[in-house]
Amino acid sequence: MSVLDNRPHLAEKIAQVAEVASYLWQKGWAERNGGNITVNITEFVDDSMRKSIALDFPKPIGATLPHLKGCWFYCKGAGMRMRDLAREPMRNGSVIRILDDCSSYEIVADATVIPTSELPSHLAVHDYLIAKGSPYKAILHSHPIELVALTHSRKWLEKDAASKMLWSMIPETRAFCPKGLGIVPYMLPSSNELARATIQTIEQDYDVVMWEKHGVFAVDRDIISAFDQVDVLNKAAQIYMAAKNMGFEPDGISPSHMDELADAFNLPKR
Repeated sequence: MSVLDNRPHLAEKIAQVAEVASYLWQKGWAERNGGNITVNITEFVDDSMRKSIALDFPKPIGATLPHLKGCWFYCKGAGMRMRDLAREPMRNGSVIRILDDCSSYEIVADATVIPTSELPSHLAVHDYLIAKGSPYKAILHSHPIELVALTHSRKWLEKDAASKMLWSMIPETRAFCPKGLGIVPYMLPSSNELARATIQTIEQDYDVVMWEKHGVFAVDRDIISAFDQVDVLNKAAQIYMAAKNMGFEPDGISPSHMDELADAFNLPKR
């Protein structure tokens, strides 16, 4: 038996996770066990699930997150590969619930797959999103090659420098990623410091945050939408690099045309 049985809406959300995991592997954005996914599935939890017995002892989160009381999440498993999660999401990830103390969780389904080591960071961001009343339920971390490559140049680490360049490569980038790309300087992966810096960057009205020389962290309503933002931004980076490889600096869409695009589609301006 699986927690997904006879729960079509929950099963659909987990199927989306598997779909995105497949894309990440195919694109080379999730080498070995790289990358992480967490999704807030609380809205799909029914009374039968709430009465379910935990599969293991409670585990500490490492922080008290008051807005997560009663919340449930699907999490990629620690050490699990995206290519395996794509085939069997419930054997390479698990469903957890946050306990009433808001500082611990327990695994409920389908097996005792320990969540990603980055769980505290992900849950801290989920706590922030709930606190601000955000509709965002999904978090994606991956290693898109061209975007990571950009961060090896100080030029693109200046505030909004990468955003403006990426927007100028193709109109769809400005339309589909209107908030651009936030930048967080290099910090120890999985650290509380990195989690705090990520939240501070999201607070500046970014949905996609670039961790210098590491990867991206994207938030959105669902995991497909989070992936789409990263995909669009990385396509723009590919166009930029293709032009450079052809031996010239791309002109990019002019500032006046960028303003015209923002006005036509009612996009925020930076």
